[in-house]
Amino acid sequence: MALKSVPVSDVPNLDRISENATLSLSPRLFPKGGIDKGDGDGDKQNSLSFELPKKFVVMGHRGSGMNLLQSPDQKMKAIKENSVRSFNAAGKFNLDFIEFDVQVTRDGFPVIFHDIFILTQEKGVIVEKRVTDLSLDEFLSYGPQRETKKMGKPMFRKAKDGRIFEWKVEDDDHLCTLQEVFQKVDHSSGFNIEFKFDDNKVYTQQELLRVLEIVLQAVFENAGDRPIIFSSFQPDAVRLMRKLQSTYAVYFLTNGGSEIYSDVRRNSLDEAIKLCLASGLQGIVSEVKAILRNPGAINKIKESKLSLLTYGQLNNVPEVVYMQYLLGVEGVIVDSVKEISELVLDFRKPENEKFQEEGTMVENKTHCSQDELLFYLRLVPELVK
Repeated sequence: MALKSVPVSDVPNLDRISENATLSLSPRLFPKGGIDKGDGDGDKQNSLSFELPKKFVVMGHRGSGMNLLQSPDQKMKAIKENSVRSFNAAGKFNLDFIEFDVQVTRDGFPVIFHDIFILTQEKGVIVEKRVTDLSLDEFLSYGPQRETKKMGKPMFRKAKDGRIFEWKVEDDDHLCTLQEVFQKVDHSSGFNIEFKFDDNKVYTQQELLRVLEIVLQAVFENAGDRPIIFSSFQPDAVRLMRKLQSTYAVYFLTNGGSEIYSDVRRNSLDEAIKLCLASGLQGIVSEVKAILRNPGAINKIKESKLSLLTYGQLNNVPEVVYMQYLLGVEGVIVDSVKEISELVLDFRKPENEKFQEEGTMVENKTHCSQDELLFYLRLVPELVK
């Protein structure tokens, strides 16, 4: 983007944009100090101690980006998502966190995998099994094998429209456990650990606690001083995780009403705010379209002393990321790790900073002109269709 600097105060009808575009992420994001395994009472929002990074946060979605096997874009099929290889590749860029999905096997091991079901082919027939019904050995038998360097059970994936694709990527890697990720991923990368639960299943508190406690034990044993965030779309899971510990920040994931669920807590940003305040959570991770449709919610979230991050494919559009930065969103989860991390590194610089380029002083290129910013805002209705 060839963007020029303009004072935000000069842009009309943008009263929701902070006058100071250099935003500071909430101190609730980064834990500091020892582990507290106390029971707690849910009202702990201000009891954590965090460092304050004065920057807009970028998180790599499932590492270097999710695999969209039906996409013609080869970047969506470059590196196996949710793998050690993908995490370390993402960590080479200016990322603050790597986001990944955790489930717990039948025999009690936390593993990294997004989909609720894992698919293979047996005698020409697609067979799907629930990840949580597998033992660790059964789970690791899918895909490339780390010891023999051979291929295990071939992997397939079901798209949202029901189509099934063979899980082929340019740079494949074996499936992995949470412990392995802690051991093999560069320690400078923070982890956003998303607890993955089935949207179509009703969980008992005992079932949720089993998963949370197993994962939490692995974190306590391996995290050291690595920055950690917990998140989930499951309202009771985040509520319970907040009660189980007071060391790491807990965020509620929501699509902000793009889909409707039987649990009303999942159906709007207002419900997400209420859940966070009632449970002492630190923030919300919203689908970006929900924020663009209702930018006034940003102030409401910030006035509630909650942190706000976003996810979604629109976060791979540089102009959308920059608009969120101006509006007060505190960070984004992205697939286009290289492009967006480089963009954000540029606009993290002070607004009036100039830099030397081949002997010529030029303006920081990441600030919009008034006309450009108004154009982006007018584009929002088309983006969120």
